Amino acid sequence: MSTARAARRAVARLGAVVLTGALLAACGGSSDADSADGGNGKITVTVDLFGSFGYKEAGLYAEYEKLHPNVTIKQTDTEDEADYWKSLQTRLAGGGGLADVQGIEVGRIATVTQQQSDKFEDLKKYGAESLKGQFAEAKWAAATGRSGEVLGLGTDVGPEAMCYRTDLLKKAGLPTDREELAQRWSSWDGYLELGKKYKAKAPGKSAWLDSVGSLYSIMIGQQKERYYSASGELIWDENPALLEAWDRSVEAAESGLSAELDQWSPQWNQAFAAGSFATIPCPAWMLGYIKGQAGDAGQGKWDIAKLPGGAGNWGGSYLAVPRAAEHKKEAYELIKWLTAPEQQEKLFRKVGNFPSSTGAIDKVADTTDPYFSNAPIGRIFGDAAKAAPVQVLGLHDQSIAQQITNALSEVERKDTDPDKAWENASKGVANTLG
Repeated sequence: MSTARAARRAVARLGAVVLTGALLAACGGSSDADSADGGNGKITVTVDLFGSFGYKEAGLYAEYEKLHPNVTIKQTDTEDEADYWKSLQTRLAGGGGLADVQGIEVGRIATVTQQQSDKFEDLKKYGAESLKGQFAEAKWAAATGRSGEVLGLGTDVGPEAMCYRTDLLKKAGLPTDREELAQRWSSWDGYLELGKKYKAKAPGKSAWLDSVGSLYSIMIGQQKERYYSASGELIWDENPALLEAWDRSVEAAESGLSAELDQWSPQWNQAFAAGSFATIPCPAWMLGYIKGQAGDAGQGKWDIAKLPGGAGNWGGSYLAVPRAAEHKKEAYELIKWLTAPEQQEKLFRKVGNFPSSTGAIDKVADTTDPYFSNAPIGRIFGDAAKAAPVQVLGLHDQSIAQQITNALSEVERKDTDPDKAWENASKGVANTLG
C-alpha cells in the first residue's frame, strides 16, 4: 500500500452538515389554496422535480389531465439534483413551499426512510400496499420505512451502457459497430486504451469522454457495496472497488482523455450539440437528456453499446408526497398513475427512462431508438437491468458521491494533484457526515 493511499484512508470522519441555500425562486407548491386552485372544483397538483423525468415530454401530463378534467398539473424543476436536494431540505425544515409531489433520487431515499419519514405521507393510507407486486423487490424495499411505511413509488432504474458518436469515431479511424466496440472495450482497461488511440487522431478539439466524474459514477454503479457495507458500516474510503474507480478516473484525467466538463453545467449541455466528446457513460435515463441537448442535428450520429466491465445501475428515482402537501389524495392518484406499468412502458419508448415496474420490463424488450442509430435499447438496457447488482443504499450515498466527483473535477482541471484531491474529498465527506 502506498503511503499516500494509507494517508488518505486515515482521514478522520468528523464535522457537521451545514445545509444552507436560499429557496429556489421556482420551487413548487403553494400554501394558499386560492393561489393554486380555481373555482368549480378544479385543482392544481404541483410537481417539483430535478433533471429530466420525461413526463411532460412524453405527453403523460396532458394524457392525465384529459382523463381527469378537474386536474391541472404544474411542474417545476431544477436541473442539478444537488441544488434541488438542498432546497428541498430547507423547505422540509420550514414546512412551506413544498409541492404536492416531490421527486427523490435513489441516492437520497435512505435519508427519507431513516430520518425524514415524519415529513412524508405513508402512502399505505391511500392503498399503496396493493401496488407492491408491480415493482422490482429492491425498488419497493428501498422506499419502505423502518415501521413499514411506504414513502415513495418508484419511477425508473438506471441500467448502464455506453453512448458514443459514430461520426467522431469514424473520423478518428476507430470502429463504429456497437458489437465490435463492446468487444474492444469489454474491460475498463480496453476502454481507456481505445481512448488513447482516439486522442492521437481526435477530430477537431474533441475528447474521448465528457468528464471523469461520469466515468467514476458509472464504474461505482457496477458495485453492490459502494459507500456502505450490507451491515450499514461506512466503508467508502477502504472499499477496493471505489478506490479502483477513483484510480481509473484519475488515469483518464492525467491522460488527457476528458473534455473537462462539469456535469449538468451549461458548458456540458452545449457540448452535446458541439461534438466535444466521442463517448459518454449513459444510464438509460440519459437518452432523453442527450436528445434534448444534441437536438435534431444529432439524430443518427449517436449509437449505444454494452458497458465496459459488466452491468451496473446509476440513478433511478421515486415520487413522494410531503405531509405539508395541499392535495395529498390527488397527488397520490397522480403518482400511482405515472408509475403504473403502462405509463412506465410509454416513458421508456418515448424518452428512454427504463422501467422499475416488472410488468413493463418485458414489454419493452423489442424497443429500438431511431435517434441512436436504431440501437436495440430494450435489449441492451434490459440485459443490464437483469445483471446489475442490487446495491446497498446508505444514508449519505449521494452526498459522498458528490464530494468524490468534486475532487475528481479538481484533478481533471489540473488544479490539484490526486492525493491532495482525495484529502479534500475526505474532508468534505467528514463535514457531510457530521
